Amino acid sequence: MYGSINLISGKKRFNEFRRLLPGITQRMLTLQLRELEADGVINRHVFEEVPPKVEYSLTDFGRTLEPIILLMRDWGEQYQSLMDQQQRLQQQQ
Repeated sequence: MYGSINLISGKKRFNEFRRLLPGITQRMLTLQLRELEADGVINRHVFEEVPPKVEYSLTDFGRTLEPIILLMRDWGEQYQSLMDQQQRLQQQQ
């Protein structure tokens, strides 16, 4: 889902995802993007140029997920400090 969150603001290239998601490995990002493409959530457009250029964008179906994705993001931002606090408490035990 990481990819679809970042695509709400527009098309992205693979390296843009890498910068936006520093904690994800290249392999995991590739697998996530392939899965989202296979599910019809994103489009992968390859430009015929050297070096190869690939852009990812949301499909119309992917856009229907936008309100849900934004609600999940907002929920995460609202409760991040609580989750961090719970994690610290668990680590102390």
